[in-house]
Amino acid sequence: IQLVESGGASVQPGGSLRLSCVASQSIFAFYDMAWYRQAPGKQRELVATMAVGGGRDYVDSVKGRVSISREGAKNTLYLQMDNLKPEDTAGYYCKAKDLSGWEYWGQGTQVTVSS
Repeated sequence: IQLVESGGASVQPGGSLRLSCVASQSIFAFYDMAWYRQAPGKQRELVATMAVGGGRDYVDSVKGRVSISREGAKNTLYLQMDNLKPEDTAGYYCKAKDLSGWEYWGQGTQVTVSS
């Protein structure tokens, strides 16, 4: 199983980005999927999750600015990020967990927010 992220870029504060994570199999085969991020010198942190049933959850620091969604026909998980802040600067990673509990990670995509 492979996950491939894209959509990262350098943007100014207040800007928007949509990250994509394309899976090599149906995303509905996973128990859940999630976006994580890791800034230099910091631990990887959970940003948003989506369960197979469609339930969503977000870390408090991004609530109201970030939306996780999916498109089954394209085997793709998205992360729409608006009103970006410098503290959102990080590598963003997609993770999928299958029904056996195995976890799969993508290679990451870089988001840089700077004026």
